[in-house]
Amino acid sequence: MRAVVKTSSGPGLEMIDVPVPELGPDEVLLQVKATSICGTDLHIRDWNPWAAAHVTPPLVVGHEMCGVVVDKGPKADGPEVGQLVSVESHVVCNRCAYCRTGKGHLCENTQILGVGRDGVYAEYVAVPAMNAWPDPPDMPYSIASLQENFGNAVHTASVPLVSGRKVLVTGCGPVGVMAIAVARALGARLILASDLSDYRLDMAKRMGADITLNPTTDDVLAMVMEVTEGEGIDVLLEMSGAPAAIDQGFASLKPGGEAALLGLTSNSLNFNLDDHVIFKGASVYGIVGRRLWVDWYQMRGLLRSGAVDLTPVVTHRYALDDFERAFETMASGDCGKVIMFPDPADADGPLD
Repeated sequence: MRAVVKTSSGPGLEMIDVPVPELGPDEVLLQVKATSICGTDLHIRDWNPWAAAHVTPPLVVGHEMCGVVVDKGPKADGPEVGQLVSVESHVVCNRCAYCRTGKGHLCENTQILGVGRDGVYAEYVAVPAMNAWPDPPDMPYSIASLQENFGNAVHTASVPLVSGRKVLVTGCGPVGVMAIAVARALGARLILASDLSDYRLDMAKRMGADITLNPTTDDVLAMVMEVTEGEGIDVLLEMSGAPAAIDQGFASLKPGGEAALLGLTSNSLNFNLDDHVIFKGASVYGIVGRRLWVDWYQMRGLLRSGAVDLTPVVTHRYALDDFERAFETMASGDCGKVIMFPDPADADGPLD
């Protein structure tokens, strides 16, 4: 089968032929219908220090997808052959203390598709049956493929209380704008969004932001204080990992406020812990992946009820064979989610 593979240490990815995965006894074999690009995949392509420390080539990359079950191992429960499914990329052990106490997203033995085991940029992938999440048969492939990414937004926006409150989202990449939609669906009173890209700020507006701010032209803190009558925001959803955005976000947070942090920093952070957290009595939450399976059930409810529409987030579609152009589009930042289709006939919109 065709697959996008990290063949060796160093920058780059290659499309090569590899064997169809062997099926474990508790696994299902999926024919990949659509797969979306994540920032993690860009790091692996570019071979940054994180990728060099976590990825051992050769490896099929990619971890966001939907597909159809085409075969099952003898001990595989769950979705039947022919079922459309999305995939939870964190394969957990179900034995450690975290898994046994309802915190599987913190499993100490986690293997991540496309990072610690072969991923989904391929025609087929084998995953544990429990990681295959059944989807409605009429769900568009592009939407089904980005549900795992959507789960990060659901987790981030639902840990703090947003209902009736003033929220600032720093970082309006795909997860950030989806978090805006979730906060809106959960009843946020006012949503502000900041990003350096006007393209992404426009997307933030379409996904439900009331006010958008570009730090290159706007004084974020001054604007926040103006629209909140000097109080500051109740909730910070930090999605960027950018030191300046983190500082602006916490400076905007009112005493007793809550901050949920998903964005990863690339360098050490010079952060005023005393003023930003301790003396404010702020509550700070680190967000890792998706809570298994709480966030998946909440995603299902938000999508089926129509409370959240992810259609505007999908901005580009490519054939998997054209993965290099797809990656360049994602790296440009002038995009939402970039979806790739192993079979171009499965595309649910025009291909770029």
